[in-house]
Amino acid sequence: MRYVVFNQKGGVGKSTIACNLAAISAHQGLRTLVLDLDPQGNSTHYLLGDGLAEGDGRHLGRFFESVLSIFNERPLAEYVVSTPFENLELLASHPMLEELQGKLESRYKMNKLRDALAVLAPSYDRIYIDTPPALNFYTRSALIAGSGCLIPFDCDTFSRRALDALLASIQEIRADHNAALRVDGIVVNQFQPRANVPQQLVQQLIDDGLPVLQPYLSASVKIRESHQRAQPMVHLDPRHKLTQEFQRLHEALPG
Repeated sequence: MRYVVFNQKGGVGKSTIACNLAAISAHQGLRTLVLDLDPQGNSTHYLLGDGLAEGDGRHLGRFFESVLSIFNERPLAEYVVSTPFENLELLASHPMLEELQGKLESRYKMNKLRDALAVLAPSYDRIYIDTPPALNFYTRSALIAGSGCLIPFDCDTFSRRALDALLASIQEIRADHNAALRVDGIVVNQFQPRANVPQQLVQQLIDDGLPVLQPYLSASVKIRESHQRAQPMVHLDPRHKLTQEFQRLHEALPG
């Protein structure tokens, strides 16, 4: 299974959701891979702490650089790095992804990630793809390569307004490039059950027939500590309420 975690709006928890679900998959003994396609590299720092050692060329920037070379394209497997967590590996981000984007788009390289992952995917039970907060070359490449899409939703009015456009973009990718792509569900994040607006917004999603996954992820300051320590919740605090919610959400995922 290749899950693309995607929302065009920033700050909705894409990296947090991708890394915590991946950590649970790995903790359960599944061979798990995270791809960090966001040049900001939040997933990379979450799973590696300070990130790659200086001079380590094993990152997605180098992979996409090789894609631009007619005679020197390298297998995606060469850029996989280990994390401190058993069964969990990473294709790390790098700032050079930003620099390469225009060249990759102008040369119509959007299918390259799909082709490379098709070779690599049999080595893993679960793959999670973290995407930039924009419908750009990397996000489209991820949706073309993915089998299912998870959409984080942060209970914000602006997020609700943007959701229809986001779903239309996914439908366009499905129609033009990846007929097998599914919307596996909307992940409600930072949910506050005692506040009226989040309840109303989530109920509206349900009333509209959208695939809202349960449980909803609670707002918690503990997640900030998780980020700071570079430890997903299942490793930082296995008994925490938010950890339990991530585990139940993992169980609810299709596939």
